[in-house]
Amino acid sequence: MIRLPALPISDLVVFPRMMVPLFLSEGGAKEAVQAAEATGGRLFVVTLRKAGDPVAAENCHPTGTICSIVRSMPLADGRLKVLVHGEVRARHSDWRPGTPIQVAVEPIDTPAVSPAERIEMEALARSVLENLDKVIQLGRALSPDVLIGVEGLSPEQLPDALGAQLALPVEDSQKILEAIDPLSRLRALSEVLAREAGILGVKAEIETHAKEEMSKSQREYYLREQMRLIRHELGESDERGPEVAEYGEKVKKAKLSPEAKKEAEKQMQRLEQMHPDSAEAAILKSYLDWILDLPWTKTTKDRLDLTQAREILEEDHYNLLKVKQRILEFLAVRKLKGGHKGPILCFVGPPGVGKTSLGKSIAKCLDRQFVRISLGGIKDEAEIRGHRRTYVGALPGRIIQGIKQAGVRNPVFMLDEIDKVGTDFRGDPASALLEVLDPEQNKTFSDHYLSIPFDLSEVLFITTANQLEPIPHALRDRMEVIEIAGYSEEEKLHIARKFLLPRQLSENGISEKQLEIPDAAMQAIVTHYTRESGLRSLEREIAAVCRKVALEVADGKERPHKVTGANLSKYLGPAKFEPMPESETDEIGVATGLAWTPVGGEMLYVEAQYHRGKRGLVLTGHLGQVMKESAQAALSYLRTRDDLPVQPDFFAKNEIHLHVPEGAISKDGPSAGITMASAIYSVLSRRPLRKRIAMTGEITLRGRVLPVGGIREKLLAARRMGIRRIVIPKSNLKDLEDLPKKVRSELEIIPVEGMDQVLSEVVCERPRREGAATPPKPLKSRRGPARPPAGRKAPSPRRPLFTRAPAARPLRRSRISSKRP
Repeated sequence: MIRLPALPISDLVVFPRMMVPLFLSEGGAKEAVQAAEATGGRLFVVTLRKAGDPVAAENCHPTGTICSIVRSMPLADGRLKVLVHGEVRARHSDWRPGTPIQVAVEPIDTPAVSPAERIEMEALARSVLENLDKVIQLGRALSPDVLIGVEGLSPEQLPDALGAQLALPVEDSQKILEAIDPLSRLRALSEVLAREAGILGVKAEIETHAKEEMSKSQREYYLREQMRLIRHELGESDERGPEVAEYGEKVKKAKLSPEAKKEAEKQMQRLEQMHPDSAEAAILKSYLDWILDLPWTKTTKDRLDLTQAREILEEDHYNLLKVKQRILEFLAVRKLKGGHKGPILCFVGPPGVGKTSLGKSIAKCLDRQFVRISLGGIKDEAEIRGHRRTYVGALPGRIIQGIKQAGVRNPVFMLDEIDKVGTDFRGDPASALLEVLDPEQNKTFSDHYLSIPFDLSEVLFITTANQLEPIPHALRDRMEVIEIAGYSEEEKLHIARKFLLPRQLSENGISEKQLEIPDAAMQAIVTHYTRESGLRSLEREIAAVCRKVALEVADGKERPHKVTGANLSKYLGPAKFEPMPESETDEIGVATGLAWTPVGGEMLYVEAQYHRGKRGLVLTGHLGQVMKESAQAALSYLRTRDDLPVQPDFFAKNEIHLHVPEGAISKDGPSAGITMASAIYSVLSRRPLRKRIAMTGEITLRGRVLPVGGIREKLLAARRMGIRRIVIPKSNLKDLEDLPKKVRSELEIIPVEGMDQVLSEVVCERPRREGAATPPKPLKSRRGPARPPAGRKAPSPRRPLFTRAPAARPLRRSRISSKRP
């Protein structure tokens, strides 16, 4: 027994007669090498049981190898490269920790071999060499020279030589190293090589099988083609495969149109001739699935009960009499005639008035399926007509997809936001909708993906839009436009009480006993916290109240909560909307007009002023081209009037500035013509305008007042601001039928035909009172009046620009009240 420095290593077993390089970097390894070089150049190399375990006797295998150091060389990265040569196997004992570790080792003597064992060892050696040959042939990364190099070795030397060359796992290598007698070592080596050969053989079989499967599919394709040609030469009919036969059964059961059935059979013939794994076959399968899934003949029977339809419409929506009447008319015609084509309805109105929910109610009345798609932002024509099958990932358009989703060919189909369809290089979706929304053409609607006509004539199409102007004229002509104006305050109060409040109570988990909002408080929410034509902002405010009450209830305050006008700010904060201060006093040069916006009516205040200059008419306030032209027409008309107290050269020496407040908001349209004319007339005549009266109408150069649009929204806006007298063109009297009776009873409508009537209504009859605000005076020079030169008389004072206003011409006042028919 000798004592040597110990060098524990991992992932490697050193055999006798094996030359191996070691790269050492861990603490203690370099010291072991240095100690070995100082005491004869021998050390004990042993393998750790598990890589990463701390160096200790119990963590190392009991058998290692006594090695001699051939050469050692430090590396640039701080490691030490050591070339060692295995000499003899040995067992270790008596570990002495330190740096380096000293162990007592006892070399293992090789026992003698009997003649019988010699014969068995010869047989095992031959088996080892055969398995080694198999391992090399099966692709093990070994040089063929290894087989040649071991042929001259004795059976006792084979385990050490092959254990070093085969790079076996540590467990297998350690098993061979620890075997004592040569016969046991050969048996262990033979078992390891046999198992390795078996594993490599299975791997080779798997690879061969995979290659055979690939070649088999190609061979089947050629054989199938040959069979097809043989059957064709013999005149025999083609026998469909299982997949094609399954499609054939589906085509027989599906009630397809003649065109669809013909196309399906054609595509099945093509599918039968294709390889099942080809890309074209997958495309054809997808196409056939779409044809078979579409409801070519499946429809739902309409429920034509007018009484029940009235109840549903009244339950789901308040007011909207025109829309309800149109739906009932459709049901009546359908009931009397039957087979009536689906109409194309277009609901136009501001956001939040219930256009989309109306479509659901119509489907509920008819007992039809409801499908909705949004067209907002669509710029690709293929979204409507679909993609052709030649493109990768092609699909039908949204129309056909919606029909498939409904499962019937006569659903209620809503095309939402049709006014927001765009156009770019991919086509014009609005033009693609011309065929869809034409009752005379959509009977044979052809999708690019299907390439066969599909009947859309029984579909009830409903479109929605906020504005009609963006919709192309050809598309607008195909639809029956039903305008849905904004709600009055009374209507909002009723809807909030019947629909919005119960829904928000349910969504926020509180009951009617826990929250009470009287009509006065609800009216305050409508008046001071919302200003819109629809109901979305109102519902958000009601939801805010419900959430705050829900928070208090969740905190344990189960008492009833009553919202009143006094404590409303506790739930919603300060009032968001209050009457504008301009509407309280009569002023010179400030006229009150009415404007229409996509979200409802609004008040429009026009301010006029004059000052010295030569620019003529100055317009500010982010005005559009049409509005600018209306201002020019108003000024041209006023310059022809002879009752203005101005000198003939007034317009040559002064400029008139017309401003519309809220300059960040763009404004356009001709309906502010009489408002701008009244403001200019007021500042030129120095007569104030009545602020408790609003006006709307287009002006011509001859002073005629032409009709405008949006009368209902404008009148509701004036009523919301507390104005009860409104001047409108006489031609717009027919639009008053859309107003609720209560609103008409509260408003005094003044129809006019010319500017004389407008001015007689909006201009105060007397000059302004003392103490009232006056227009700013022209600026004076800082140097004061110029003094005349010596010897000259001072010039006479300049003639005033304004003369005394003549008596107002008697204008016949034409006034109509909403109480009159």
